[in-house]
Amino acid sequence: MDNTAPELNGSEILVRSLQAENVEFMWGYPGGSVLYIYDALYKQETIQHVLVRHEQAAVHAADGYARATGKVGVALVTSGPGVTNAVTGIATAYMDSIPMVVITGQVPTPAIGLDAFQECDTVGITRPIVKHNFLVKDVRDLAVTIKKAFHIARTGRPGPVVVDIPKDVSLKTTAFQYPETVEMRSYNPVRKGHGGQIRKAVALLLSAKRPYIYTGGGVILGNASAELRELVDLLGYPITNTLMGLGATPSTDPRFLGMLGMHGTYEANMTMQNCDVLLAVGARFDDRVIGNPKHFASVERKIIHIDIDPSSISKRVKVDIPIVGDVKDVLQELIAQIREHQQRAEPAAMNAWWSQINEWRGRECLKYKHSDEVIKPQYVVETLWNLTRGRDTYITSDVGQHQMWAAQYFGFDEPRRWINSGGLGTMGVGLPYAMGIKLAKPESDVFCITGEGSIQMCIQELSTCQQYQTAVKVISLNNRYLGMVRQWQQLDYGRRYSHSYMDALPDFVKLAEAYGHVGIKIEKPSEVEPALKELIRLKDRTVFLDVRTDQTENVWPMVQAGKGISEMLLGSEDL
Repeated sequence: MDNTAPELNGSEILVRSLQAENVEFMWGYPGGSVLYIYDALYKQETIQHVLVRHEQAAVHAADGYARATGKVGVALVTSGPGVTNAVTGIATAYMDSIPMVVITGQVPTPAIGLDAFQECDTVGITRPIVKHNFLVKDVRDLAVTIKKAFHIARTGRPGPVVVDIPKDVSLKTTAFQYPETVEMRSYNPVRKGHGGQIRKAVALLLSAKRPYIYTGGGVILGNASAELRELVDLLGYPITNTLMGLGATPSTDPRFLGMLGMHGTYEANMTMQNCDVLLAVGARFDDRVIGNPKHFASVERKIIHIDIDPSSISKRVKVDIPIVGDVKDVLQELIAQIREHQQRAEPAAMNAWWSQINEWRGRECLKYKHSDEVIKPQYVVETLWNLTRGRDTYITSDVGQHQMWAAQYFGFDEPRRWINSGGLGTMGVGLPYAMGIKLAKPESDVFCITGEGSIQMCIQELSTCQQYQTAVKVISLNNRYLGMVRQWQQLDYGRRYSHSYMDALPDFVKLAEAYGHVGIKIEKPSEVEPALKELIRLKDRTVFLDVRTDQTENVWPMVQAGKGISEMLLGSEDL
């Protein structure tokens, strides 16, 4: 250790380490075991701490910030209930591979295991929902642990890392020196794809008669959208994105077939089922994307799968050419080899394939009945998209019908503009996500498309928006139902609407005003466009728009649980 290094306590070491990682924002909530850390934060000015109203929102806000910026999100919570309140946020980030470092307080080391006040086994509780976690028992290990945490969070397949710091460790002193690099013998993620496998992939891609490109959140996380667009331009093949991959390809690109999966377009799903060569990039063939794996496997096709995580390859669907590596690096190599290759797909076969795809497109599966009487939720999203084209816009959502309508009817042309919970499907994320994004992107428009059920899970964060002047726009598609639950009950449970109706809703306009914001309520289709224009005009205010929508509207298309990807219901006429 350098003898000239300053002697600092653990809390000061933590703050200096975060500064060395260029942390700008941290979301948190104080408590007994982290008070020394809060004292150290009080004495510095480079990291802005945002006081949330619930620890779940702290982690969600850090998560939203990470999704929109690509940087590591940071949250700070106290021990015991602080940690358990944060668990949902950590699991949400883990399922979607979001880079985060969550600092948790812990009881003093001599009290660990003695059921001390506000003690819980943080390492044990979070182990299944983190990329890695640490319990720091010695202040001399703290700086290097923070370095490792950030390195693990942002490299390879990203994910949340928890660092548990006992109260006495945050007070004890040692010489501080932040390591410039870190090496871990057991952690060396592969970046470069195997050259031989890429050559095989190129040969297969160029010999395809019915090719398809299927991409997921890995392309967004790997900042590989430019490479993906170059590949599509080079090959001219049809492409689809998962819910988490939207924006990697411009929605306006004629080769883009829309989102695929449970609520994907008819053409995207039919193309997926009937292609002869599938290139999967940064996607994991999950149940919401391919439906029943047996049904998916019933059609013979060759699959190339590029992913940074070897455990994701052939996990649900057996693939023919696995390529482990960073998607950006692998796509660059793939493009270089295709450019050198003489062969191209056979024009006659490609024309026939596009002819078939256009026939499927002709079904116009996202068409819905317009109304002059009642507000259709699809119309709200479509209108918002038309009003915000050309503006720097971020859309967050919660989970449910409104999430699917946002994905289907808002055209995402750039990556990291669509921020939602995919893998865990967490209600309540929309408002904290929006807060995290607005702090990082103060000049951008940030809209939270939500429902009256989801918004109430973290609605107290309207108070945080007021304190920190984060002017987000909440658009609540209020149908007085837990809409997706009601839809499933209608289709699969004999219309027995068990506990899916909201009987005692607050007056959201008054509630917004009570928090110091603007509240607007609309009930007629003619009011939609003027209200959305008012939201955009009120740039420096948080606005809550309560939109009373059609209670009976369902999300179509839909693949029911256990069905195959091409066994879609396209509307109520299919019931």
